[in-house]
Amino acid sequence: MKFSFKNDYSEGCHPRILQSLLEHNLDQQAGYGEDNYSFEAKALIKEKIKRNFSEVYFVSGGTQANLIVISSILRPHQCVVSASTGHILNNETGAIEATGHKILSIEKEDGKLNPSDIIPVLENHKNVPHQVMPKLVYISNSTELGTVYTLKELEELSAFCKNNNLYLFMDGARLGHGLTSEISDLTLEKVAELTDVFYLGGTKNGALIGEAIVINNQELQQDFAFNIKQKGALLAKGRLLGIQFLELLKDDLYFDLARHANVQAMKMKNAMKERGMQFLSETFTNQIFPILKNDLILKLSEKFEFYIWKKIDENSSAIRLITSWNTGDKAVNDFIEIIKSEL
Repeated sequence: MKFSFKNDYSEGCHPRILQSLLEHNLDQQAGYGEDNYSFEAKALIKEKIKRNFSEVYFVSGGTQANLIVISSILRPHQCVVSASTGHILNNETGAIEATGHKILSIEKEDGKLNPSDIIPVLENHKNVPHQVMPKLVYISNSTELGTVYTLKELEELSAFCKNNNLYLFMDGARLGHGLTSEISDLTLEKVAELTDVFYLGGTKNGALIGEAIVINNQELQQDFAFNIKQKGALLAKGRLLGIQFLELLKDDLYFDLARHANVQAMKMKNAMKERGMQFLSETFTNQIFPILKNDLILKLSEKFEFYIWKKIDENSSAIRLITSWNTGDKAVNDFIEIIKSEL
């Protein structure tokens, strides 16, 4: 059986989560997120970000989180600004557009937005009322290319958004991996301080399902729960999400799992770099994009599953390799051995 480097959710969940779900399985609790576990998990998140006035909501998946947040924030004539690699633009089947909101795309090789990228978009959308109004800036950390924002970059982007009356929303499907990257100087507390809304992704970091939406801008908190219910995201058995995030966060298992995935990816990256291989982007998270000869890609595909991300030329392509919280040394070492034997 081939080992999969296709994504970081091929496995079910961390055993501690299964054990906790089993332990509390017969406890009677209120429904729709009114259970004790969800209350405790929400309080723990507020404690970690040191913002008691923030509001936390649990939903089951990333696309669901993005759709509900964006559609609840924007008025009908307002739109989203995103990097061209953004998940909402390429991997959500037009979910945002289906709510009536246009996405304005900015080409970025590293997947990150900065103020100078957004200024031309604002300049080109001043023909009121004939054009959509840019109102929300969507970013991911880590990005779809595995890159991360520095504290300075996020501070500059946050200040720019405030000065231009824009909301800043961070997709945190892989936030754990971004924050535990060896080059990251961001903290969870700083993310909360500098964004209007962000979410902690559980699905891609050891949970069965689940994302924790954190609304820091108090103006956006009112009636948000109605949007969750209307979009079909309010689980009757909300305890399933609360228990998972409580287990992930009570002793920082969440960050330990993300750090492990990053370390395993960096082992493969460093082994390939030592042999002179080039990469599509410089990453320090659990996603890496080596550029390989097509013959080597074919050889690797005999034992491993991964995506061919981009054709470079007639003889080579960039592939995407993703490690998870459960990626063991054997799979990583086997991959490296093939690299060594072919070069």
